[in-house]
Amino acid sequence: MTTNIEENPVIANLLGELQHKWGWLLALGASFILLGTIGLGMTFALTMVSMLFFGFLMLFGGAFQLVQSLHCKGWKSILLHILVAVAYIIGGVIIITKPMVASSIITMMLAAVFMAVGSLRIVMAFQLKSVKGWWLPLISGVLSLIFGGMIVTAWPLSGMWLIGLLIAIDLIFHGWGYVALALEAKNAV
Repeated sequence: MTTNIEENPVIANLLGELQHKWGWLLALGASFILLGTIGLGMTFALTMVSMLFFGFLMLFGGAFQLVQSLHCKGWKSILLHILVAVAYIIGGVIIITKPMVASSIITMMLAAVFMAVGSLRIVMAFQLKSVKGWWLPLISGVLSLIFGGMIVTAWPLSGMWLIGLLIAIDLIFHGWGYVALALEAKNAV
């Protein structure tokens, strides 16, 4: 259904100037889809680049915090502030020098989160059994358990590609979201 944006102030307030500049959002969405699709073919490289990026963020963040802490004379928590900065620096150096190990550890943590969240969703579903649609959290929970189990059974090799795969999939879905929003803004004119 096409809605004239001037006739619907709620849509006008939500979309603003997007109705006239929807093409740029469409191009951005298509770019994300393209980048995500390319990323699907290079999940190992994407995983390693994301680990290096994360490591450098930690290293620089820790260094900035350490420098800032040197200017905080008389603060009672200065030692803790310095220890946090050093922990960030050490973590960043470890991730930068051993990105494959870091990705394996983070991947195992993701598997644990998937399995914990899946278990909680299943419990929640059974608590909501008298509510219509209670089975949706149940399916979601079972799928999370399956994903977590798949990651664990493929570990440590899953650490080499999983993070890159998740980033690529996120880029693709993010792109499709922008494409849908851009087309909706175009149709709202």
